[in-house]
Amino acid sequence: MKKFILLFATLIAAFSTTTAQKVKAFEHLDIGVTLGTTGVGIDVATPISEQFRVRAGFSFVPEFDVKMNFGMNGENGSDFNSMADKFADLTGLAIDDNIDMIGQPNIYNGNLLVDFFPIKNVNFHVTAGFYCGSSKIASACNTVEDMATLVSASMFNNIYEKVEAGEPIFGDVYLTPELEEKILENGRMGVHLGDRVDTGEPYIMEPDENSTVKVDIFVNSFKPYLGVGYGGKLAKNNDCVRIAFDAGVMFWGGAPKMVTHDGVDLVRDVENVGGKVGEYVSIAKAIQVYPVLNLKISFRVF
Repeated sequence: MKKFILLFATLIAAFSTTTAQKVKAFEHLDIGVTLGTTGVGIDVATPISEQFRVRAGFSFVPEFDVKMNFGMNGENGSDFNSMADKFADLTGLAIDDNIDMIGQPNIYNGNLLVDFFPIKNVNFHVTAGFYCGSSKIASACNTVEDMATLVSASMFNNIYEKVEAGEPIFGDVYLTPELEEKILENGRMGVHLGDRVDTGEPYIMEPDENSTVKVDIFVNSFKPYLGVGYGGKLAKNNDCVRIAFDAGVMFWGGAPKMVTHDGVDLVRDVENVGGKVGEYVSIAKAIQVYPVLNLKISFRVF
């Protein structure tokens, strides 16, 4: 990373002092609107010399919902219906066997980019620079409708802990030995997401102290960028409106981290993740760099 920053600074110093300037530094200023994988954005661009241009901007991904589904399980692979029946006998409350989560993106970045035009009178450019912005790029949390199920699961686990410790479930009230045995044989209740990489044991995600389940996705906030692009006039005789395409990669620190509320990274700490969650984990593992494909329409201010 330090080498990249040094190279970038050297590049800026080199083109800012160049003397071969048919195009003068800061001779033009363009304001552009971008749309693509970095979201919706705006930037400004100005030439530094005949072959170099500098751009700065901001982009964000609008919010949208992605629904995921988790199945409730027992700690030791116990039959969930049996656990739910026992809990209903104790409390009169029903527990659903599925939990829905809603995920939302949280992607925003400022950027500083330098375009190099290697071929005279050709609008092809090579770009280097960086994006800097959100580290937590997405979050997922259970739906409000499933709060009752998660509260019930927390209550079940609380009863389990007290029975296991030989304590009364409340006040001076103890369960019968037969019922205690049935509670203990099923283990704790939660969401079986996979197996721990270090021990091979099942990873059961349990609700937190607020009876919620959450997953946050993290990448580096500083993201170097390399890419190429091509652009030109939108109309042959109109130099004020231009169109450009950019394609490249944003280096955001390797595969994103998918961290649950109890601190477990589903990408690195857990294997054999199944279902819809497993699909998202597989995608996260595959995206070591973030692909950038953007279309820009720009307007010349002067």
